Amino acid sequence: MDISWVQLGIICLLVFFAGLVDSIAGGGGLISVPAYFFAGIPAHFALGTNKFSAAVGTFLSTLRFIKNKRYHLQAALVSIVSAFIGSALGARLVLEMDERVIQIVLVITLPVIGIYLMTKRGFGKEEKKNLPMAKVILLSILSAFLIGAYDGFYGPGTGTLLILFYTGFIGFDLTTASGNAKIVNLTSNIAALITFIIHGKVLFFIGIPAAICSMAGHWIGSGLAIKNGAKVIRPVFIAVFVGLMLKIVYDIFM
Repeated sequence: MDISWVQLGIICLLVFFAGLVDSIAGGGGLISVPAYFFAGIPAHFALGTNKFSAAVGTFLSTLRFIKNKRYHLQAALVSIVSAFIGSALGARLVLEMDERVIQIVLVITLPVIGIYLMTKRGFGKEEKKNLPMAKVILLSILSAFLIGAYDGFYGPGTGTLLILFYTGFIGFDLTTASGNAKIVNLTSNIAALITFIIHGKVLFFIGIPAAICSMAGHWIGSGLAIKNGAKVIRPVFIAVFVGLMLKIVYDIFM
């Protein structure tokens, strides 16, 4: 498969921006996946190559959140296993399905985000410590498995979904929610990536330069999120949400 230098440059630029956004508020796949489609890459190869560049970038931003202790340890640990299993199953499922089904998934699932956001206007301002640890762990396992499966199946909006769940149902502040979302997202990315590699769906000659750009975006974005907390995360999160909703409208009417 051949692509021009111009197409590769556009992919790398958009993947950098996707990494920047994703490290702060999730939703980077909304930018990066269409970039691969724009270059004319078939859907399964686009998803597999995007998973490679995203996993590399997410690894870097996850390390920064862990280093700065912006995560909830117990919730993160139990989420890793369930996210890995869910993502592997989701990636295996997507390889068996028609491309059109892949595109419809976003249209079906993301309106739920809109309803949730409209009813939780003050989410994530500060951490609420009113849930028993057993419930925190149970909810973390459940959310990591379901959203991990979604990430392996399609991907865009995974981090956003995780942040919404962690802030709305568990009560983490936005910075802690972002840190945990990175840990879970990294786990599901790796699980899905392994599946795509086994089935030969990763184009490394595109994915490697894209991964370098993803790392740069994740490094800058995670630094901004850690330093500024909700002040940076909230507006970026809202912008990502608006982008997700616009995509839904486009997919329905175009």
